[in-house]
Amino acid sequence: MDAITLNLNPVILLTDEQFFQLCQINELIRFERNADGTLLLMPLVGGLTSNCNANITAQLGLWNRDESLGVAFSSSTGFTLPNGAVRSPNASWLRRDKWDNLTQKQKERFALVCPDFVVELRSDSDSWQRLQKKMQEYLDNGSRLGWLIDLETKRVEIYRHKQDVEILQSPASLLGEDILPGFVLNLKGIW
Repeated sequence: MDAITLNLNPVILLTDEQFFQLCQINELIRFERNADGTLLLMPLVGGLTSNCNANITAQLGLWNRDESLGVAFSSSTGFTLPNGAVRSPNASWLRRDKWDNLTQKQKERFALVCPDFVVELRSDSDSWQRLQKKMQEYLDNGSRLGWLIDLETKRVEIYRHKQDVEILQSPASLLGEDILPGFVLNLKGIW
C-alpha cells in the first residue's frame, strides 16, 4: 500500500504552524505535505525496513559525529522545502553553516531548508515512481546528493545536482563524495 493523498483544499488551507501541530497531535501517523498543499499519509514500515533505516542513520550519525561538518537527521525530521512541500527523508544531512543560520524556533519546527544530502529507502509499500519524483524534488530544491535504495532489488539510484541519475546494482558500499567527504555507507548489513 502506497501513501494516501488527502486533499483538504479549498475547504481547509493549513498554515505551516497548523501542519506542524497536526503532525504533533497525530504522532503515530507519518505525514508529508506536497507543494500543492495536499497531504500524504505514509504507512508505517515493517521491522526489516526499519532496521535497515536505523543502520543507515547510525552510520551517517557516527561519521557526522567524527567529522562535525554538519547535522545528521533521522526519518522523523520534517523539512519545508523552498517549493512549500514538507518532506521527511529516511536519513539526511545538512551543512553546519545552513543549520547555524536557522533560528532556534526554525530548528524546533519543520525548518525552511532543504538537506544537502538525502536517503530514501524503498519499503514494500512504496511506489518506486513516487520516490523517484521525490528524489528529483529534493534536487530541484537544493539537495546536492541523494541515494534511493531498493532493498528488494538491491538497486541504488544516485542523484547528483545537475547530473544524470547513476544506477548501481548490489553495490557493497556508497561514497559520500565531496558532499560528505570520507563517508562510506557499508551496505553489507543492509542487503
